[in-house]
Amino acid sequence: MWTEFMSEFSRQLTPQVWELIANSSLETVYMSFAATLFAVIFGLPLGVVTFLTQQGQALENRKVNRLLEVLINIGRSIPFIILLFDLMPVTRFLVGTTLGTTAAIIPLSVSALPFFARLTSNALGDIPSGLTETAKAMGTSVWQLITRFYLPEALPVLIKAMTLTLIALIGYSAMAGAVGGGGLGNTAISYGLHRNMTYVLWVSTIIIVLIVMLCEKYGNKLADHFDHR
Repeated sequence: MWTEFMSEFSRQLTPQVWELIANSSLETVYMSFAATLFAVIFGLPLGVVTFLTQQGQALENRKVNRLLEVLINIGRSIPFIILLFDLMPVTRFLVGTTLGTTAAIIPLSVSALPFFARLTSNALGDIPSGLTETAKAMGTSVWQLITRFYLPEALPVLIKAMTLTLIALIGYSAMAGAVGGGGLGNTAISYGLHRNMTYVLWVSTIIIVLIVMLCEKYGNKLADHFDHR
């Protein structure tokens, strides 16, 4: 039994296949981290403005807030696989192709943007109201209120939100691999499923799980480092 297992394992996982899996792992990391970066760059301001336009906040505006809430909710409600196909013309326009890891970053970023914006808005909403009132009493501007009070106070929660976004995108990247996005998802489906190489499928799955566990571990450690409460 063991001999048969090792024989089949070695037959499927040749040095060339291991090299492919290693490259696919790097592609998954590249896609996930790049998409998370773009989601934070664009989602953080969106979440901050959504929070600040709520009732009782510095930029209170019911119409703007309602519009942003609707946009965020719609963005979060679209299944990623549908968004992947809907954004193909945009992806082709921006990067010249819909295939490959760089092309996959576009739909991954768009899918994560409203998700991170919602987490940002919720994180700022958890800040004690007394801190806000103290900052306003000191005559701080809106920009100072954001950069000196809100963001530093919410930093540990925001780091955990980034970690959560990254973990979600690792899963989405595997789905993108099903339609030529590269990464471990593409390897698992192209080799593990279509070529009936079961061990390639399992090894790819295990590596994805390990990447998620490492991201969660070190993301939480970083958040705890900045949490001085």
